[in-house]
Amino acid sequence: MLRVGLTGGIGSGKSEVSARLAARGAVVIDADKIAREVVEPGTPGLSAVVAEFGQEVLLPDGSMDREKVGSIVFADAGRRAALNAIVHPLVGERMQELMAAAPGDAIVVYDVPLLAENGLKEMYDVVVVVDVPEETQLERLTGRRGMTERDARARIAAQASRQDRLAIADHVIDNSGTLRDLDARVEALWADLAERAAAA
Repeated sequence: MLRVGLTGGIGSGKSEVSARLAARGAVVIDADKIAREVVEPGTPGLSAVVAEFGQEVLLPDGSMDREKVGSIVFADAGRRAALNAIVHPLVGERMQELMAAAPGDAIVVYDVPLLAENGLKEMYDVVVVVDVPEETQLERLTGRRGMTERDARARIAAQASRQDRLAIADHVIDNSGTLRDLDARVEALWADLAERAAAA
């Protein structure tokens, strides 16, 4: 099994890379998706979030208001730490379960936004960083996701710096070009990962 850590700043297009690797046969374990699962209605995770942040973080249907929670935690490092203390152990547990279920010869890609922030490089055989300039992140967050510039900057600032992410990379995927450019870069990455997996 080859364990690949995939990370990148918000708006970098990490999920585009992840989807392309899955299409080529990778087993993708998506930390963001799991983070949503562990706070679904009826879960101990959501109960813990409500105990910490109050009923006002729930939508009328009983699900977590992710925008509301995001606006609280990205403006306050202490509140963000409190949320992470609830969610991260639950995500880690679920990721271990999914990894245990993967075939022994699989290329397992862990899509982990906070890989650099949480010092997780040593958990992976290879770390891939999807990289774009900060101006591109801002354009994507304000244009495609409809965030205000202030919210977008707060979310970028809450993550590791571009330099810190690049410092832990074994591979860098520049995603500031076209989707065709991205396809070619992912194809080259996949060839390298397949070679490493075969050698292992």
